[in-house]
Amino acid sequence: MGGVPATAAGGAADDPRRALGGFLRARRARVAPEHVGIAGGRRRRVHGLRREELAQLAGISVDYYVRLEQGRATQPSPEVLDALARALRLDAAERRHLATLAAGRRGGPAPTAPVSALLRRVVDALHGLPAFVTDPRLDVVAWNDLGGALMGGLAEPGRRDRNNARYLFLDPASREVFPDWEARALEAVGQLRVSTGRYPDDAELAALTADLSASSADFRRLWARGEVVMCGAGRKRLRHPEVGMLTLDYETLHVPAAPGETGLVMHVFSAEEGGPDAAALARLAATATVPAPAAD
Repeated sequence: MGGVPATAAGGAADDPRRALGGFLRARRARVAPEHVGIAGGRRRRVHGLRREELAQLAGISVDYYVRLEQGRATQPSPEVLDALARALRLDAAERRHLATLAAGRRGGPAPTAPVSALLRRVVDALHGLPAFVTDPRLDVVAWNDLGGALMGGLAEPGRRDRNNARYLFLDPASREVFPDWEARALEAVGQLRVSTGRYPDDAELAALTADLSASSADFRRLWARGEVVMCGAGRKRLRHPEVGMLTLDYETLHVPAAPGETGLVMHVFSAEEGGPDAAALARLAATATVPAPAAD
């Protein structure tokens, strides 16, 4: 596991034009030719679509597309981006990420959004519902008692890393906690990719992606897939040492630091009333008595 520079991981040190080209290549490789009416065959040398095939599907010249992918064309029009998004079958989160990279803006670091007294009040008021708050770097910056008990060790920095990406990729215990570890890890990578696209000059994000790339082959493998993930809603499984396996629904609430910025994200977990998971949460809540201050 030798050192790998941030640029090798596609980290914050990348030129935005290179990041755009890398994203287009990754998405192009994901599209099966037969799914868009192109004969595949055994003699193809590339995964997914060729450059000329994508250009044809998007209705743009091959030369222009090649310049886009190589970072030699800047700020493509909304019409070109929409055509590429349709041809690549991008979802809403991927379309937004494509537009962010195409804009090519370089700004400062990700906004430092403090945990306000109001947000702290909301988190603490969610009795019976585990909740915690993350920033664009996936640092856990606040949690309630039950959230701390569910995630384990948040109040003890020496026991559990408060950065969710470092925890997943560098702490072997995470694989015991999350039986669907691959999905959770890919989710974290996709969220970091969104943040690095929005804040390419953030030194802490660059250091984080460089550290993970140097330390984890799994991170390098998943980052190379080019996935983009926006926090939303869904269901997760986790194994808790005190109450066993839990299957919980989750919802994420965004607290923007400023218009257009990601700010903080509050993650709230729940279980269907009357079911075994709700009963397990109630048992866990009975033991969650340690105060949970905001992170240092």
